[in-house]
Amino acid sequence: MTLGQRQIAQYREQGWIAPIEVMSAAAAAGIAATLERAEAEHPTHLHATNRNNAHLAFPFLAELATHPTIVGCVQQLVGDDVSLWSTVLFIKEPDSAAFVSWHQDAHYMALEPDNFVTAWLALTPSTVENGCVSVLPGTHTTRSTHTDTFADHNILTRGQQVLGVDETTAVHLELEPGQMSLHHPWLIHGSQPNRSATRRVGIAMQSYLGANVRPTKGEHHVVPIAGAAPDRRFTVAPLPVASCTPEAIAARQAANTAFADVLYDGADKRRQL
Repeated sequence: MTLGQRQIAQYREQGWIAPIEVMSAAAAAGIAATLERAEAEHPTHLHATNRNNAHLAFPFLAELATHPTIVGCVQQLVGDDVSLWSTVLFIKEPDSAAFVSWHQDAHYMALEPDNFVTAWLALTPSTVENGCVSVLPGTHTTRSTHTDTFADHNILTRGQQVLGVDETTAVHLELEPGQMSLHHPWLIHGSQPNRSATRRVGIAMQSYLGANVRPTKGEHHVVPIAGAAPDRRFTVAPLPVASCTPEAIAARQAANTAFADVLYDGADKRRQL
């Protein structure tokens, strides 16, 4: 699977592409089942407040992050040399209040230039009813002001929110299991609560960086994915050889600590985990 010229043009003009077929629904269901088993076997390392950078501790998630279809599509947008900044498991339990406010990923990431892209892969159906990602096309061309809300049930680190958006322009990126969306780091997007009776599970690879991307402050741990090694200003994080080995846990913790320090820089407070 590669992106067509129309899809690439849409990304440049509107800031998003969806849906993109990555794997079969059966394959995605298998990964979702593996994730549920991992949650049961490693509850300390996979729970509602510990879902960042799980690809550094679980090989099956590392395989997703390096999936050739995902990487190939990303390379068409950012270039052949690619590294991965982080991943986040976005899980909404049935009939839950968890939501993601309107925001732009790049606002707090301290990376420039904006030659990077987020891939969001559905492991279960992602629908309007269960809180799929919604985007505001064309908003990637403007850097918007964000307000930190720390609102209850907001999945985002700081509850960051862009106020006054025109929600009537929103496009809801409904995905079947095994499909993904790609969105620009400055595209305004969010998602509503899961009002269904089933669990909604997705993983965001946030983000795949092109070769010219550099950190502007803080420490950043990245995984080399394809092509040349990342810039020396990044710290290289290893992929795991087995689930939750001491080395993998330490690498993930170091990445998460640095990740939080960057995202919380300048905030009045931090969430208590």
